[in-house]
Amino acid sequence: MEELILQLKEQLISELNLEEITPEEIDTEAPLFGDEGLGLDSIDALEIILILERNYGIKIENPAEGKEIFYSVGTLARYIDANRK
Repeated sequence: MEELILQLKEQLISELNLEEITPEEIDTEAPLFGDEGLGLDSIDALEIILILERNYGIKIENPAEGKEIFYSVGTLARYIDANRK
């Protein structure tokens, strides 16, 4: 799981052009969106959806689940771990 979390942090940094931060600076349980944590927006959410589809074969079928799944790197990692193909 630790390896998956690190991999996810690296993918987020790369795909979302967050070069000014390191994986170690991303709190695993901090919110990804809003004023706290990384402060990502809806465009970033689309990029995360692409990361899930491309790298883990996961499609988010129910958009209502997205808010819960995308809360933090930790929630993303747990969802990927439970659902990857």
